[in-house]
Amino acid sequence: MAVTDLFARRATLRRSVRLLGEFRYEQPDPDRFYGALADDTAAMTADLWAGAHAGADLGGTTVLDVGGGPGYFADAFAARGARYIGVEPDPSEMHAGPTSPAGSTGSFVRASGLALPFADASVDICLSSNVAEHVPQPWRLGAEMLRVTRPGGLAILSYTVWLGPFGGHEMGLTHYLGGARAAARYTRKHGHPPKNNFGSSLFAVSAADGLDWARSTGALVAAFPRYHPRWAWPLTAAPGVREFLVSNLVLVLSPSTMATPLPEGSQKT
Repeated sequence: MAVTDLFARRATLRRSVRLLGEFRYEQPDPDRFYGALADDTAAMTADLWAGAHAGADLGGTTVLDVGGGPGYFADAFAARGARYIGVEPDPSEMHAGPTSPAGSTGSFVRASGLALPFADASVDICLSSNVAEHVPQPWRLGAEMLRVTRPGGLAILSYTVWLGPFGGHEMGLTHYLGGARAAARYTRKHGHPPKNNFGSSLFAVSAADGLDWARSTGALVAAFPRYHPRWAWPLTAAPGVREFLVSNLVLVLSPSTMATPLPEGSQKT
């Protein structure tokens, strides 16, 4: 069984439409948006884990979530029996959810994803959801994720591709004018800079760079567009086009897989 076989069944057009509909609630109703995103992320992770481990569930696994923010993801993973550890450098993000970290179902550590305070090979799953585009050294983040993941475990790195329609985050499609220009335009319009400010908390990360890095590790087992239906996954293997249409790229790596890097868009059984 390929690691993505189970999740591919879940990756339907109906799921894509449902998630797209949830995005409009990110600002007016963050509990609804992040709750739905957390549930979908936990389901995706569970499917990938089962695909890699002969149908096993997440019960008893340790999940390290790099950039996990408030407790939405903690609750979603706890519901599946996993031990959740969230890493977040910004204390205001830790307390942005409906419950404080102290009242959540997981453990939380204030630290940078670029220097994780965890031992080598110490967790079963290391997850990073939409964080790589917010750090100046995204592949250093990826290397740290691989370092702390045990042999046979999974490192799941998902990030927003800069040239995709959501690359500008709250700046909308103005990022196609250039990141600095889009940030200046947003500031003039709203009277304050965007939360995700280009060059300081938002960076232009491409699909090609992520795939090149992942292949260079020798640990890549799958790469696919996170929110697309299964029939659209071949976009990942289309240079140029993927930068605009993949939107959010998922890289799945396993430290036990140290063979020849895979071709683009392929998956290893």
